[in-house]
Amino acid sequence: MEQTNLSIQERFERFDEENPEVYREICGLADALLRSGRRHYSMDAILHVVRYHRHIRTTDKDFVINNNYSSRYARKIMKEHPELEGLFQLRELKSA
Repeated sequence: MEQTNLSIQERFERFDEENPEVYREICGLADALLRSGRRHYSMDAILHVVRYHRHIRTTDKDFVINNNYSSRYARKIMKEHPELEGLFQLRELKSA
């Protein structure tokens, strides 16, 4: 199925499956924030850090993390890591 025919959620799930290192890095950064005493933070800021690290570590010029994935990663990490519950503010999803 072509990427453009997929919902945001489906594109996120495909990206997440194809790039597990992104989620691992997000988890590490979120854990570091929690250990530093942070109780609230921006997933968007974390994704910018991950983008930066990927761009200096890879020769893949086409690698991008869609901004629409920010809320999906926030939901995923707080669901899978209860200790991070509430670290990211969530809003209602407007599109699937």
